[in-house]
Amino acid sequence: MLPTVKDLAELARLFEAEGDDLYVRWSRGPEVDLADSASSRDGLTGISLPGLSANSLRLEPWWRDRSLRLWLARRLYDYEHLREVRGPDVRPWVLRGREIARGPDNEPLVVAVKPLAWVADEVLREARRLVDEQGSREWGPMDRRVHR
Repeated sequence: MLPTVKDLAELARLFEAEGDDLYVRWSRGPEVDLADSASSRDGLTGISLPGLSANSLRLEPWWRDRSLRLWLARRLYDYEHLREVRGPDVRPWVLRGREIARGPDNEPLVVAVKPLAWVADEVLREARRLVDEQGSREWGPMDRRVHR
């Protein structure tokens, strides 16, 4: 049974303990993903991709000594819309993996996946609050749907 990260501080501790090769994936979970040949499909063409699409939590050097919690918050916030797009049973989970390619949206495709933890809804709400507190009008989620 996979543990659940319950706040950004706990996610930051997991990140610090596990190292830079951590990713977050929005799906129905590792049991489904790893049983299904551990590959994603391109949403436009249906082509099978050579790994699971995920988003890196890697802390970039240009971020320097800024808040790790804010970094992780924005990485979660970026793709929170995937739950709406893919269905209510889709949740974020953290994994360790090895990037082998890039997907059609330039997202990492990872193999050698080791599931580490689910991310609780409370973490998503905390992430949203932290991002909103930044007060940026130029920044938002990476949702490609047309808003009307």
